Amino acid sequence: MVLHSAPAIAQAYPSKAIRVILPFAPGGPTDLLGRLVGQKMTESWGQSVVVESRTGANGIVASEFVARSASDGYTLLIGTNGTHGINASLFPKLPYDTLSDFAPIGRIGFAPYVLVAHPSLPVRTAKDLIQLAKGAPGQIACASGGSPSQLSCALFKSLAKIDLLMIPYKGNSLAVTSVISGETSLVFGGIAQSAPQIKAGRVRAIGVTSLKRTPVMKEVPAIAETGLPGYEVSTWYGLFAPAATPRAVVDKLNAELVRILALPDVKERLGAEAYELPADSPDQFAALIKAELGKWAKVVRETGVKPE
Repeated sequence: MVLHSAPAIAQAYPSKAIRVILPFAPGGPTDLLGRLVGQKMTESWGQSVVVESRTGANGIVASEFVARSASDGYTLLIGTNGTHGINASLFPKLPYDTLSDFAPIGRIGFAPYVLVAHPSLPVRTAKDLIQLAKGAPGQIACASGGSPSQLSCALFKSLAKIDLLMIPYKGNSLAVTSVISGETSLVFGGIAQSAPQIKAGRVRAIGVTSLKRTPVMKEVPAIAETGLPGYEVSTWYGLFAPAATPRAVVDKLNAELVRILALPDVKERLGAEAYELPADSPDQFAALIKAELGKWAKVVRETGVKPE
């Protein structure tokens, strides 16, 4: 039997094509990030990186596929705050363990949401909204288009101790459209998606979901600053390998990811999409996931939110 040292394993990696599995359909953020990172890895390492979508069940299909794949670093997953922060609370019988069946490599990017309202709603800050909702329990409709936006609204309700009417849609673009049309009053939307609608006056920005103002939308205050201290939600995307992938391979992938995120063209491309680019270590990313699991479990327990 030949034993290979960790440095030797890392030096030889990658020696063949890598597959990056996406949990959602082409054209969305996971597709953009997966293809961008894959292209840069191919250029650097000279091995093909093949991006493949395995959609279904809120990202569970793709996550299970990667969790069951060989732990050799050749099958990776683009996971999100939905797949690896929220799903464990909404779907108690997942076919894998979010913590023990994956090796976190690092975050690719993160961005807060922005809470927007139909212009007819007489509110301009989170404080205004809370006061209005307390006087009209269950009458203000908050649209959502998936678990992250649904839980963003649920967390707002829980911390503010108000009752909003939750209206689910099949995708966040439809949820935003419902606010533009006046069918609903509120939605937690992506910044890149919502910014043109805010600029055109079709919706009004109430606040961003980071603890402080975000550089990509400086003119909009944070919800935490204007009525709801401690409120924070961000959408993040990260790279995962199956559990038991050699740490030397995980570290090499992390170092490559950090290098890619520091490239000027990558920073410009993702900055235009409102992403902030961290440089997490695998251990920092793992700690974030643990914190997210605890946070969303508490929200689901306290609000009784069910999957859309």
